[in-house]
Amino acid sequence: MIHKFSNSDSYNTIHDQALEDYFRAGIGYKALILTPSYPFLFIGEILSLIEDHIELMVQTTHFAQLENRTWLIHVHNIEVFYIEFPGEPCIPELNDIA
Repeated sequence: MIHKFSNSDSYNTIHDQALEDYFRAGIGYKALILTPSYPFLFIGEILSLIEDHIELMVQTTHFAQLENRTWLIHVHNIEVFYIEFPGEPCIPELNDIA
């Protein structure tokens, strides 16, 4: 028997709201965010949530020219993320030193 998922819109709404709530709880904390499109990697402090966009003060990304500025990242563009909450493992410092 094939099941029709008639509540897929409500599932997406609940999923999106849960992500937004989690990022809202992370305001003021450091986050690592991976996206499927350039520049792919962001590490920085979550400043706020503007609707479904995360405002992030980026400390580290692939190119120094893109660092030390505020980025808005749409929640739907995030593939992987980690928020450094107190008592949890720290995001390592990334640098060019081998």
